[in-house]
Amino acid sequence: MLSLRHRALLGSLASGLISVAVGALTLYAYVDSRVQERFDATLRDRHTQVVVALSTATSDPERLRDLIFDPAYGTPFSGRYWQVTSSDGQIVTSASLFDQTFDEPTQTDTGLIVWDIVGPENEGVRGVYQRITYEDGSEWGVSVAESLTELIHERSDTRQSLLLVFSLVGMIGLAGSVMLISTILWPLRRLRKDVAKRWDHDEELVQADYPEEVAPLVSDINALLQRNRDIVMGARRQAADLAHALKTPSAILRNELDVLSDKDVGAPMAFEALDRIDAQIGRSLARMRAANSAELTHSRTDLSNSVDRFSRLFSMMAEREGKSLRCKNARGLWVRMDTQDIEEVIGNLLDNALKWSRHTVQLTAEKADGCVMIYVEDDGPGIPEESQREALRSGGRLDTSKPGTGLGLAIAVDLLKAYGADLALENSGDLGGLAVKVLIPTPFDLQAA
Repeated sequence: MLSLRHRALLGSLASGLISVAVGALTLYAYVDSRVQERFDATLRDRHTQVVVALSTATSDPERLRDLIFDPAYGTPFSGRYWQVTSSDGQIVTSASLFDQTFDEPTQTDTGLIVWDIVGPENEGVRGVYQRITYEDGSEWGVSVAESLTELIHERSDTRQSLLLVFSLVGMIGLAGSVMLISTILWPLRRLRKDVAKRWDHDEELVQADYPEEVAPLVSDINALLQRNRDIVMGARRQAADLAHALKTPSAILRNELDVLSDKDVGAPMAFEALDRIDAQIGRSLARMRAANSAELTHSRTDLSNSVDRFSRLFSMMAEREGKSLRCKNARGLWVRMDTQDIEEVIGNLLDNALKWSRHTVQLTAEKADGCVMIYVEDDGPGIPEESQREALRSGGRLDTSKPGTGLGLAIAVDLLKAYGADLALENSGDLGGLAVKVLIPTPFDLQAA
């Protein structure tokens, strides 16, 4: 579905185009009419000049060519003509007609007639005709005509000018619409940013900061934010209570097994089963916590700081085992994940790498294309490509020679999936063992951090 901004822009564009089109057509018709009226008025003025000139030359109409001072009348086929016809059939024309004449309209009264005819060389002309009776009793038909080419050119020039004007008006109108829409939608954009910000800082939105049309929505969002906070806090409390409730009997069972071990009653299968129960409980609680954190919070974690702390911790653990941990940690790495969740992922990956490495573990954290990458590799035996999928499966253990439950990678996958992040297994190009690559997408606001 189109956004409000796109809907408003399309609506403004459509209404603007319709308004401009209707206005342009109306103005075109009006301008065409005015141009023709002006053209006809000019014809009538020239007709009057010929009538006045003829009043002094009714006895010798040939003198008209000398009495009318317009060079266009003297240029053959110039597009401007006059013609006078006496009642006895004598015809005198302007030199521009050369040796041609044009038919006069049939007139039953003495009124002025405007008509369109075919002029010299099949040229369309528009003329004015009237029969005039002078004081000496002579009657003459006086015609003045002009080529329609000038009228057509004037109309075309006027239309082009109007088109430019309407295009400019349309562009200004569209720019104004965009500015108006941006101004109207600004409170909504601000509301979207404030919701994320106030959620992180556990603050409510202030209704007075928004227009009255948005105030009811702000009130509902405040209620929804508070409800979501209550849901998250309730889920976390339930997870914590459940963990506490399960850890106590698990600890009792482990103590009883230790007592039996002290009495030389071996129970390795029981210890392994209890370890797997503890791991499954930890995984389920982690998934519950991650689901609530990812969907209902906007947590931010300084990944660079977390990597530094885990690097120091696991470096000491590696030294006790005669191994080494190398770390490449970029500065300013922020991720949209709960701190406890991302640190559990890093801890599981480092613990797994340290367990299987021979001498060296390497941890890299850096920015990638639109995401943050965590790369953990070791110089251990690695995992064949055909077995890597099994290693990510819940409880999938490819080698039982080392202690563990086989859930470390599965827990990491579950936590990352809740935040839209990916985990992939590869072969380390530098150390030769297993490499685990984690890609965490970063929103634009965190990329710029």
